[in-house]
Amino acid sequence: MLLDTRHNALTKEIIGCAMRVHSTLGSGFPENIYHRSLGLELARAGLAFEQEVHLPVFYLDTQVGARRVDFLVDRCVLVELKAVTELTPLNYSQIINYLKAYHLEVGLLINFGEQSLRFKRFIQNHSQRQSQ
Repeated sequence: MLLDTRHNALTKEIIGCAMRVHSTLGSGFPENIYHRSLGLELARAGLAFEQEVHLPVFYLDTQVGARRVDFLVDRCVLVELKAVTELTPLNYSQIINYLKAYHLEVGLLINFGEQSLRFKRFIQNHSQRQSQ
């Protein structure tokens, strides 16, 4: 099996920023504290990003609403933050569905709520996108 390395260098930088935030603050704060802190770290790292981006959601070619994503880095990596004691399958489904809905290839789910920073990288396969 081949390792999918799409945007690997960028996700590594983002994870490094998240690690700096977590090592400084630890766990226990609300998500918005980590959100603001990660924004500062991404800026310090010189990364191009947008925060709290509202992206449209379509059903059968009709916009039915919009959802806010925490970060869109370099217009290609979606970053969702959590500050919970444990990630659940629902958290995984959220980021997978966001990648599909917004036609993005790579996403990171980062949880600041555990004693050690927890993150998971998600890849949206081209074959899945093309079959929609």
